[in-house]
Amino acid sequence: MPLATTASIVGTAPGGVCAFNIITLEHAEAVAAAAERVGTPVILQVSENAVRFRLGRLAPLAAAATAIAAAATVPVALHLDHVTDDALMYQAADAGFSSVMYDASLDPYEMNVARTRAAAEWAHENGLWLEAELGEVGGKDGAHAPGVRTDPGEAAAFVSATGVDALAVAVGSSHAMTARVARLDHALIAALRAALPVPLVLHGSSGVPDDELRRAVEAGMKKINIGTALNVAFTEAISRSIAQNPSGADPRPRLTAARDGMIDATAHLLRTVAQRSQV
Repeated sequence: MPLATTASIVGTAPGGVCAFNIITLEHAEAVAAAAERVGTPVILQVSENAVRFRLGRLAPLAAAATAIAAAATVPVALHLDHVTDDALMYQAADAGFSSVMYDASLDPYEMNVARTRAAAEWAHENGLWLEAELGEVGGKDGAHAPGVRTDPGEAAAFVSATGVDALAVAVGSSHAMTARVARLDHALIAALRAALPVPLVLHGSSGVPDDELRRAVEAGMKKINIGTALNVAFTEAISRSIAQNPSGADPRPRLTAARDGMIDATAHLLRTVAQRSQV
């Protein structure tokens, strides 16, 4: 079916929406296949780091993701994630993306506001939905940062000043966690939901256990970003394949195993966030 938009998926979902970061073709295929298995819309995300890995070129991975989304039997949208480079953001509209997460969270507050407001104005002029971040989510340096939190009053002022369409908030999760041990501040999530007129986004969701994800959605989280969980499934499957057949030179059996592992991991998370029964 035609590409969906992030705004339409987030705006019409009765529960939480999963957004998965993709790096390879197998990532994108796995996410779409899992969404079809569960029967729920999904968002494919390409991060600035992934673009850097792809030799700095957005178009090839975007074209592959677009083709996979168009062939899917459920709605699939493309989202450009954690963009700090304006030049990269400006490529989004022509590459099939309907939304961008603009990340000026490491800047001082006033600079974050100014840069994010300019990004939101550009995005809206070009028909894109813009997500931003306030209250640095831990884990950019590989360390969990449980003390970092987003203040609801400051978040409301930030949304008003910038005109963003969604806000990623710091409530206890952390990027790049491989163990699912994070505990979220659910009272804070509810307070942020009450204070803000835009959807809340949870980054670093790979480190959050199933029950915590369910409670987060119930408290008001809408868009759940997941990346590391797929990479763990990919790497574990490749490792098992190599151990079982060390001399195998054909990469296809290894990549097939990796894709299958990611399909299972993705389907589980889709069911958890959307609170769907087993299919």
